[in-house]
Amino acid sequence: MTILVTGAAGFIGSNFVLDWFSQSKEDLVSLDLLTYAGNLENLSSLNDNPYHHFVQGNISDRDLVSSLLKKYQVRAIVNFAAESHVDRSIHESKDFIDTNIVGTYNLLESARSYWNDLDQNLKQDFRFLHISSDEVYGSLDLTDPPSNESDPYKPNSPYSASKAASDHLVRAWFQTYKLPVLTVNSANNYGPYQFPEKLIPLCILNALKGKPLPIYGDGQQIRDWLYVKDHSAAIREILKQGQIGDTYNVGGWHEKTNLEVVETLCAILDELKPKSNGKRYSDQIIFVKDRPGHDRRYAIDASKLESDLGWRPQETFETGLRKTVIWYLENLNWVDHAASAEYQHWVKKYYA
Repeated sequence: MTILVTGAAGFIGSNFVLDWFSQSKEDLVSLDLLTYAGNLENLSSLNDNPYHHFVQGNISDRDLVSSLLKKYQVRAIVNFAAESHVDRSIHESKDFIDTNIVGTYNLLESARSYWNDLDQNLKQDFRFLHISSDEVYGSLDLTDPPSNESDPYKPNSPYSASKAASDHLVRAWFQTYKLPVLTVNSANNYGPYQFPEKLIPLCILNALKGKPLPIYGDGQQIRDWLYVKDHSAAIREILKQGQIGDTYNVGGWHEKTNLEVVETLCAILDELKPKSNGKRYSDQIIFVKDRPGHDRRYAIDASKLESDLGWRPQETFETGLRKTVIWYLENLNWVDHAASAEYQHWVKKYYA
């Protein structure tokens, strides 16, 4: 038997695949379209692994997905495939509709067709695990409790609206067709292999190059931060023993303002790679015009995951961020390859 991981060359997907092989020899098929944020270099350590099979393709290609499901006798699909950056969704929303909504629909239909043809024992064991975001719950006030799985959806950006729509599709395919699904809504992930359009890798890259560290608005937007390897461990646990049809919030229990995140990152860089001129990296912080409709606070209540499945994150924000900074310092070639001409154009467009 095999699992199929979509979006496997992206940030969270590739970390999940690498962690999977650190403790399993079960075959795994990685499916990725290799758009700008999909980087095959993330999976290069698996080039000689006979249990790993990479396929370049689109989750909307039903013929391709159906053939992979049958060929490898897939027992589970873990769907990371998504357009995920809010800034891009504001300016290029069609890609988010195509991938996050239409793509999820096509993947669900491919899975349903395959699942319907399985014998009863295999049918009972099959799972469709869908990865989503805490942003579907919308913005919270400072005094609001963290979002839990029963809270209503209130998406405020094209990105979060497209993810909310995909979550609703997954729920409907369970309620209507009984497809055995699981949904994961996670907090802000950070860690190795993250494309440098997101806050932490963007600031690491800019800090090392002596460029400004741009922070939207006043920097007081609050996010819950989750180390990506903790997320991977949670997904494995949910896949193994999660209740069919349920949603699980995965959070880090670490709410930080964007300014706090960047200041902590700068302090770690001051310690690990001090500037030759004696100045501090935090001197490079600048504040830029806020993004339209910027949500003030996201926070995740992950207590259900702890009480039902016994999972809690292993990393604190400080230990996870330190590991992240060390990884980027030790993998500057990866950073240089990721920071392509297209990426430089993107930075100028959104942070000018």
